[in-house]
Amino acid sequence: MTDLEGACDCHVHVYEDTWPLAPTATFKPPHAPASAYRAVQQALGLTRVVVVQPTGYGFDNRCTLEAIAQLGSGARGVAVVSPEAGQAELVRLHQGGIRGLRFMMLSGGLLGWDCLELLAARIAPQGWHINLQLDGRALPQHEAILARLPVRCAIDHLGKFLGPVAPDSEAVQSLCRLLDSGRFWIKLSAPYETSRSGPPGYEDVAPLARFLAKRYPERCLWASNWPHPNVRPQPAEAALLDWSLRCFDGDESGRHRMLVDNPAELYGFGASTAADQTNNTRCHSAPKSL
Repeated sequence: MTDLEGACDCHVHVYEDTWPLAPTATFKPPHAPASAYRAVQQALGLTRVVVVQPTGYGFDNRCTLEAIAQLGSGARGVAVVSPEAGQAELVRLHQGGIRGLRFMMLSGGLLGWDCLELLAARIAPQGWHINLQLDGRALPQHEAILARLPVRCAIDHLGKFLGPVAPDSEAVQSLCRLLDSGRFWIKLSAPYETSRSGPPGYEDVAPLARFLAKRYPERCLWASNWPHPNVRPQPAEAALLDWSLRCFDGDESGRHRMLVDNPAELYGFGASTAADQTNNTRCHSAPKSL
């Protein structure tokens, strides 16, 4: 549990039985409404949250938008939109609290590398970012396209390296070059997605998490990944939060950045219209060379 004002959970999914799954859904998710997440949020002492569109709902963002509305002013969202979506649709989603576009490059994802640059250019006027999930071992292959995107990018779940990697591996060095640009963030989240040793310590994943926390405190985000669909046994969110906080080895400033400062910057919590315009201008600026 944390007592930091403005602490944020940067990645949760909401599933409501009232909303139909898309034909492309790869599994039937649990009923996990916003009201159930609210209890988790309060137990952890968090006041902000980012609702990420599940792949199971396809391009239908209604459940995510409804969850943002229910969770209130401390909520933002990440959507999935069709490559044909126009500016009017993006403006509508922005007004509903959406601040990013999800690219899931693994099973069940609807948007691929072929439309990443096109959609990144389209969301730039909104000041949105790309929320990217991939097998981190593929980062060297795609680093060039990621480096030239005209928007910021958050990478899920410690890079989600679906195989053992060392901090000096080419894949991790590729991640570091992106983080060094100042336009990328990394979520110190969901170690169970890649760990083979498992809880409570996730010893095979912890060295990478500690390395990222020490080198990039200004680029780290935290997320519960609630409600952990298809994960057995179900992890405890408090234990996951504590695991990520321990990666900072007592660095209170780094913990504050991960939970409060970094999400506030990326997701625009508390930003006025004028601040949004300033953020948009920054996103339009030329990408820093890597």
